[in-house]
Amino acid sequence: MAVETQPQPQPTHEHEPITRDRLFIGGEWVEPHSSGTFEVVDSTTEQVIGTVPAGDAEDIDWAVAAARPAFEQWSQVPPHELAERAQEIAELVAREVGMPLNLSLMIQAGLPAMDFSSMPGAVEEIAWEEQVGNSLIVREPVGVVGCITPWNYPLHQICAKAGPALAAGCSVIVKPSEVTPLTSFILAEIVEELGLPAGVFNLVTGDGPTVGEAIAGHDGIDMVSFTGSTRAGRRVSEVASSTVKRVALELGGKSPNIILDDADLQAAVADGIQKCYLNSGQTCSALTRMLVPREKLEAAEQIAAAVVEHVRLGDPLAEGTSLGPLVSDAQRERVRGYIRTGKEEGAKLVAGGDEAPEGLDRGYFVRPTVFSGVRPDMTIAQEEIFGPVLTIMPYDDEDDAIRIANDTIYGLAGGVWSGDPEHAKRVARRIRTGQVEINGATFNPVAPFGGYKQSGHGRELGKFGLEEFLEVKSLQL
Repeated sequence: MAVETQPQPQPTHEHEPITRDRLFIGGEWVEPHSSGTFEVVDSTTEQVIGTVPAGDAEDIDWAVAAARPAFEQWSQVPPHELAERAQEIAELVAREVGMPLNLSLMIQAGLPAMDFSSMPGAVEEIAWEEQVGNSLIVREPVGVVGCITPWNYPLHQICAKAGPALAAGCSVIVKPSEVTPLTSFILAEIVEELGLPAGVFNLVTGDGPTVGEAIAGHDGIDMVSFTGSTRAGRRVSEVASSTVKRVALELGGKSPNIILDDADLQAAVADGIQKCYLNSGQTCSALTRMLVPREKLEAAEQIAAAVVEHVRLGDPLAEGTSLGPLVSDAQRERVRGYIRTGKEEGAKLVAGGDEAPEGLDRGYFVRPTVFSGVRPDMTIAQEEIFGPVLTIMPYDDEDDAIRIANDTIYGLAGGVWSGDPEHAKRVARRIRTGQVEINGATFNPVAPFGGYKQSGHGRELGKFGLEEFLEVKSLQL
């Protein structure tokens, strides 16, 4: 089946390389302890577009020494500063991650501003002091927070942690993914321009085994907030246990999208594909498992095939692109491997496949893929693929649908479609996930975000995200 691809010649994305050779610690741009660097690669052209320092454990010691005395109550970052640099942020993420520019501007640049702008309201919603019997209950900042963030929504994931942590009165040490670190330097520049107290915000780039583990195990850091894979989250918890620090985890997902027999099948399938393919499927809460009544399976396949045929795959900076590349060669090979596994295990290939897209010889592109007739025991029904791969799974009745929906180690997100919203809500209450959208409802940036089971613990965004960074103390009067 043909998928629209952008016309040739392939893009060059010609820009001057971005060289970042300093870390932001104690309110200053400082030389890192080591001389190592990480290269940042344009996911469309496969060319190096920048370098950042490879920090180490001594840099974390330095950042902790700056963050501890800076740990005091202070006002949160004004949101307009991020908005002024939205275009720059969106273009960087489009090049690093591969999200089409129009979506990147709205999501990758828009959400970080919302993360900060929601904090004044969240601060007002917190009961900072309350009387319980003869006790005065007070809420206080947890202390120095290490923020370890992933590559798929690079700036949003930093702001979703740093915004509420700073608003709570904490100081932060941020370690972005070494794969997509460039936008974090923009945030550090904004912090510097605002003249916030030295040491309140610190940026140390590096990889997980070096800088990430140094943060998780450091006895001068009071809390770690981590977003990433479930495997890496287990390691963060293990290392952090040595100091019994608080850990918040937002991990993987294999989110179900239940289409009930009274739903508008055309609308539900079309929306479900969009929710699966957002950011080229590189979204932890993507609705990757579409559950449909067995008698409507063939009709769902036909709708999915027709929708995918009009997906426009190509340069994320080009107008009209709806699906860009994956973030790296390693991620591309991982996703293609899952597609091959799906075929080997007997799933029906409705669209796409593991072959390279025609006319896109360069860039980490994967064909938008749909499998059908997928059984719950198949690999592609259980493991997080993190690419544009949808699995359509038939069910026999409502109880069967809920059983299949809950039959994974994950519990991050989900969806329910029904002609009766009340019916949909009853089903949603039975799904063991942190979020469930009803009939394609939009993402709410101030609603609590987080998961059940091995999708993690703790919540981000809005008032609930702010509460994660507070300790509760009782004063007996």
